[in-house]
Amino acid sequence: MTKVGLDTLKVYQYAERGSIEVYNITKLFPPGEWFRGRSVDQLRRSSESVANNIAEGYSRNSAKDKLRIFQDIVRGEAEETKRGLIRSLKKGFAPESGLQPVIDTYTELLKTLHGYIRYIKTSSCLPTH
Repeated sequence: MTKVGLDTLKVYQYAERGSIEVYNITKLFPPGEWFRGRSVDQLRRSSESVANNIAEGYSRNSAKDKLRIFQDIVRGEAEETKRGLIRSLKKGFAPESGLQPVIDTYTELLKTLHGYIRYIKTSSCLPTH
């Protein structure tokens, strides 16, 4: 099956992978972290939000709308997810061998997102303030 559209976007591929990795690694977290508002819930929600908002931003027609979503929402949610994973590692919720690759996925996602935002800015003739 040939990928087209959103599925070819590298930043979306990272977000989708990251969401699945977060889901799987949080299965190892202590039972006290499973309740609403705790680490498992927050990490799963923020990682899903990254992928969902990339899909929303990708579907927008104007560069201004795309930039608002990618700069303000996606970047914030991705950073929130990464920082939550780092804190979870420091708290010992899961082994480093499991958490570090997920953290690395979000590091690469943020780098790729930065490049995609730069691409949108340079290809749209928007002011870059």
